[in-house]
Amino acid sequence: MTAPTDPPVLPTASYAVTGATGHLGRLAIDALLRRDVPARNVFALVRDPDRAKDLADLGVGVREADYDRPDTLGPALEGIERLLLVSSPTVGNRLEQHTNVLRAADAADVGFVVYTSVLHADETELALAPEHAATEDVLQGSGVPFAVARNGWYVENYTGRLDEYLARGEIVGAAGDGRVSAATRADYAEAAVSLLTGDIADQQGYWELGGPAFSMTELAAAITEVTGTEVTYRDLPAEEFTDVLRSAGMDEDTAAFVTGLELSTARGELETDSPALENLLGRAPTSLRDAIRAARL
Repeated sequence: MTAPTDPPVLPTASYAVTGATGHLGRLAIDALLRRDVPARNVFALVRDPDRAKDLADLGVGVREADYDRPDTLGPALEGIERLLLVSSPTVGNRLEQHTNVLRAADAADVGFVVYTSVLHADETELALAPEHAATEDVLQGSGVPFAVARNGWYVENYTGRLDEYLARGEIVGAAGDGRVSAATRADYAEAAVSLLTGDIADQQGYWELGGPAFSMTELAAAITEVTGTEVTYRDLPAEEFTDVLRSAGMDEDTAAFVTGLELSTARGELETDSPALENLLGRAPTSLRDAIRAARL
């Protein structure tokens, strides 16, 4: 007679994800559940719990947590052992918001924090980097064990504009031959969860994450190949590109900001040869062409 097999031992830690109704946060919740973390051990921290009914229906705990309201953060983090802090989308207010969360995490004795930062946060000229680097400093000084997932660009920054590129037959920019180590949100979310659920001693530190790099010319070629519609890349001087943005209705400050991102790409600040993303995923990141195909479904 065959001896009964012991049931699998499931993780018992309590995990929380901030911004859980946003793109990355929701994908992280999904990744935790795919790893057989019981839904009762997963907590979605959201500004508006009414928007998380689908998560509650899965058995996930839903708690109000507003980055701008510190009084909500302590109760939201009560009993949480591991926290994924998804960076705020509010450029300009991020440092204060993140600091509120980290102070609450420290007070609640959270045992490990994973923070989603930006590629090369401590050395890049990328306009988005200073708030991330400052948050990393706060995290370093908090005394809470942590890992920083320094994410590259999202592939969706480009595939989300696919219809526009196809309609115009071109991508217009000022990135030159600069290459972008982009990956899908789903891959970054899975990597963050790999950090969150792994051995803390092995996961601590700074992880530069990005997929296989491509230039804008290579992006255009991939779109052409996948869709059968010819798309080319037209590179412009920075000033001319800014004028194009303004003529399309973009205000002066936003046009300058977007141009700055293009120039960061041209300088190579959005490229990495780090294998960390592949190592955390245990597989190759989703390819650019597969991401384009998925966007066409």
